[in-house]
Amino acid sequence: MSEGTTPLPATRRISVIAQDPSIRRADGRVLMASIDVPAEELLPGPIGYRVQVVDYDASTGRYAGAHEIPASAEAEPAAWAEGRPDIVGDRRFHAQNAYALVMKTLARFEFALGRRVGWSFKVHQLKVAPNGLMDANAFYSRQDEGLVFGYFPGRDGKTVYTCLSHDIVVHETTHALLDALRERYLLPSGPDQAAFHEGYADVIALLSVFSQVELVAELLRRGAGSDGDFIAERHVAADALRKSALFGLAEQMGDEMHAVRGDALRRSAEIQPGPAWLEEAEFLEPHRRGEILVAAVMNGFIEAWTARLQAAKAPEQKSHALRRVAEEGADLAAALATLWIRALDYMPPVHATFGDALSAAITADIEVRPDDSRYELRRHMLASFKAYGIAPASTRPDAPGAWRHEPAPMRYERVRFESMRTDKDEVFRFLWENRKALELREGAYTEVFSVRPCLRIGLDGFTLRETVAEYYQVARLTPTELAQKKIKLPREYVQTLSRKPLLEDEDENPGPVTPVYGGGVLIFDEWGKLKYHVHNDVFGSRQSARLQYLWDIGHLRPGSETARFSPEGLAAIHRARAIGVRRFPAEGW
Repeated sequence: MSEGTTPLPATRRISVIAQDPSIRRADGRVLMASIDVPAEELLPGPIGYRVQVVDYDASTGRYAGAHEIPASAEAEPAAWAEGRPDIVGDRRFHAQNAYALVMKTLARFEFALGRRVGWSFKVHQLKVAPNGLMDANAFYSRQDEGLVFGYFPGRDGKTVYTCLSHDIVVHETTHALLDALRERYLLPSGPDQAAFHEGYADVIALLSVFSQVELVAELLRRGAGSDGDFIAERHVAADALRKSALFGLAEQMGDEMHAVRGDALRRSAEIQPGPAWLEEAEFLEPHRRGEILVAAVMNGFIEAWTARLQAAKAPEQKSHALRRVAEEGADLAAALATLWIRALDYMPPVHATFGDALSAAITADIEVRPDDSRYELRRHMLASFKAYGIAPASTRPDAPGAWRHEPAPMRYERVRFESMRTDKDEVFRFLWENRKALELREGAYTEVFSVRPCLRIGLDGFTLRETVAEYYQVARLTPTELAQKKIKLPREYVQTLSRKPLLEDEDENPGPVTPVYGGGVLIFDEWGKLKYHVHNDVFGSRQSARLQYLWDIGHLRPGSETARFSPEGLAAIHRARAIGVRRFPAEGW
């Protein structure tokens, strides 16, 4: 820095709507929040180094111009910070609200993962259309390299704007970030993976909403039927918090927004713990199945919140300071969001299950936050998931639910760790040198997807350096080869094959090939030693069930590749969820 140059701030404060315009204060003003986002010099749009807001309406072909938002919170119009109702129709505020929530979500992911996070496409900036089309919908589009938010007429004749809903903006941004971090989760695989994108985006969106003290305090105040500064002890029990906060949020999310988000949150809040939900036919449908993931996380959140409040109160205490209860809930929600974002690095790159996600979350949290005595998040997550019939995919004696450390001895003599921190070819050499120990299958194509060095910082300042490498394998096998690998094809699928009998004259007519996928993630410590290898075998036991599932949903056809779920299909998914579709269409996943 040259002499006399003033250091630039790292963050700035910016006003956003706390939830959506339907949640009002007693005086009729919209409930607002002030959030921190990365500071940058913006061009009109606004356009920054990661986000480009384009106020173009594809329905009318109208471009509303490039909006120049205030450079600081002090420069914002008074109507914005105060939440005057006229901000609902202010296109300039639309641009600020969408920009700020996208950047806040991106910053939350980058903090949790300890590195920059790119988009799934080659350009650096995510396009955001706050008023992109006249439709009761909002979606992420990889093809358009951005997020599209719709608007539609409400029941009272006033226009409803999805870009003004906190959870919808964060939900769609999470789709974009999840696609960047685990692009093959958009491949059809199994019911859990089909449900994970929607369920996970809901989880991050809800925890983002709950991390706002102003909103949590307002929900608690309404649930308790009080406008004072204290809340009675009975209103902070688990059942009371579930009704006043979690279910209260489901009630308060405007009726108009039902057309976009449907009843997903309301239904998730109402799902009582039960070990057999995932076996029910209703919950084999991906939208509904994702709600089990939401219910497990959010009920674990409520239990941890209650326990924290009970541990801190005096025996004779009959009430709590409302602000303190809200702050505890907001802090806990922020910590839980960080835990679940970090979990992505510890999840297999293909064929993910809810059990994989749980083990990944537990492991990621142990690595960066060994002392869980303050919130006991891991204990509450394990208990809540168990109550919904979800067991961790792994466990180890010293850490229930966590992935086991890689036990096999690895060969490091011919690889260079400095190169392995960033170089896909060096990681591939490590895989090649250790292919037997890592159970990589010969005859399958192998590719290293990504190599990401990370510097993670825990809530207590604890620092962890890791390198995360992701690879996958694919093999295209004939029916005989599948049988040799003990991978069973669906009987109905076999009957559709043109060659009869199926396995005769294999040399002359090998028959159609069926692709099977596998892959893993490698977690290296700061000295370049492998700590974890989380993987799904390309020839493993999950493949038979996966092929049966693909056949059942219409994505397994003779002589063709397994169909790919397009990110553009997220628009159809959201519409289906809103109207309560129970049968997932074949063209979805």
